Amino acid sequence: MSFICWGVFQENRLKPRSRQPRAKQNYFVRQLLKFLGLLLAFCWLSQSVMAETLLLKSSKGVPFQLYKVADGLGVPWGMAFIGPEQILLTERNGKIGILDTVSGIITRITGGPKVMHSGQGGLLDVAVPPGYSQRDWIYFSYSKAQQGKGVTTLARAKLKAKRLVTLQDMLITRSASTTGRHFGSRITFDGTGHLFFSVGDRGVRPNGQDLSTHAGSILRLTLDGSVPENNPFVQQKNALPEIWSYGHRNPQGMFYDKKHQRLWSIEHGPRGGDEINLILRGRNYGWPVISYGKEYWGPVQVGEGTEKEGMEKSIKFYVPSIAPGSLIVYSGKAFPAWKGNLFAGALKLTHLNRVEIDNSGKAVAEDRLLEGLGERIRALVESPQGWLYFSTDSGKIFRLRPLVNNP
Repeated sequence: MSFICWGVFQENRLKPRSRQPRAKQNYFVRQLLKFLGLLLAFCWLSQSVMAETLLLKSSKGVPFQLYKVADGLGVPWGMAFIGPEQILLTERNGKIGILDTVSGIITRITGGPKVMHSGQGGLLDVAVPPGYSQRDWIYFSYSKAQQGKGVTTLARAKLKAKRLVTLQDMLITRSASTTGRHFGSRITFDGTGHLFFSVGDRGVRPNGQDLSTHAGSILRLTLDGSVPENNPFVQQKNALPEIWSYGHRNPQGMFYDKKHQRLWSIEHGPRGGDEINLILRGRNYGWPVISYGKEYWGPVQVGEGTEKEGMEKSIKFYVPSIAPGSLIVYSGKAFPAWKGNLFAGALKLTHLNRVEIDNSGKAVAEDRLLEGLGERIRALVESPQGWLYFSTDSGKIFRLRPLVNNP
C-alpha cells in the first residue's frame, strides 16, 4: 500500500505545469493536496489494521492468530458477553464499560458499586447467567470498605441504556481484614438456579479451616441470594450456611462445566503450589494445612505436607507458581482439538495456560501459549463463536481465534 501512495505522489509531482490562470492553479493544488492527504490517511489506517495481527502460532498442531482489540484501560478484572459482539467489563479501579468487539470502542457505564480500591481489592468479577437477556440481572463481586477493613461482596444490578439500576448487595461476606490481599473472587453458574462465588482467605491463613468465616471458601447461593436448603453446612452449628467448600487460599478462577456437571477452580499458592481443583460438595481442600508451596521468607514447606487424610488433593499443581488469574472450560466451537480443555490466565509467568483433561477428570497434558507476549493475563472469556478473549494488567484486550485471512 505504501508503494501505491508513493507512486501517486510521484506521478502528480512530475506532471508538467498547467498554463491555466494562477487562481485555477491554486484551486487544483488545494484539491490535489486534500486528495493526497486522504490517500495517505487511508494507507496509514490500512497498515495500522494489518499491524493488529500480533502473532501467528499453534498449539497441539492447531494454528491460531492473535489480535489486539482494545487498550488504554486500567486493570480489566472481569469480562462477560452480554451480546454477540458486546463484552461488559470491569476495571479494578471501579470503572465499568461495554466493549464493541468489532470496532474496539468502549462505552462507559455508570451506577456501579462504590469500591474499596486498595492493594488487590477493587471492582472484581462480572458475570451473567446462561441465556442472558437485557431484562436479567448482572452479577458483580467487589471489595467493600467496612469499619476500616475490606470485605468481599457479591452484588447484582440491571443494565438500562448506559447505566446500572437497582443495584443490590446480595452478600457482604464475613471476611473482614485489614490486609489488602486475597479477596478472590470469581462468579459462575450451574444453569439450574445457583451461582458459585469464591472468597480468598484475606491474607489470614487460619481462615481456610474456619467455617465461621466466609474467607477461604467457595460459596453457593440461589440467583436471588438466598441459601439453598441442600448446602452442606446448613444444619451445622458454628458454620456459615453459604459455604460449599473450604480450605482455599485465593481462588481467582472458577468455572462450572454444565456438560459434565463439574465445578472447577484454580487458586494461588504461596511460593509455588498453585492448584487446579475439582470442587465437591462440603469438601476440605487443605489450606493452610497441606500445600505444595514454600514460605516467602525461606525454603520451608508450608503446612504439614502435601496430603492429609480428610483433605482433597489437587488435580494439578504448579511449582513454580504461574499466578493464575482466571479459568474456563473450552467448548470446542472454533478449536475442536481443544474441546474440554481448561484455559487459565497466568499473571506471574505471563502466558495462557492450556490443560488437557481426560474422561475421569485427570490432568494429562499442559501447554503454555503466548509466553512471548510478556503480558499478565487476567480475565478470560469465550465468545459465542468460540473465540477466546482475554485481558491483561497493562490494560489491553486481545482476541485469539483460528488462523484465517481476515480478523
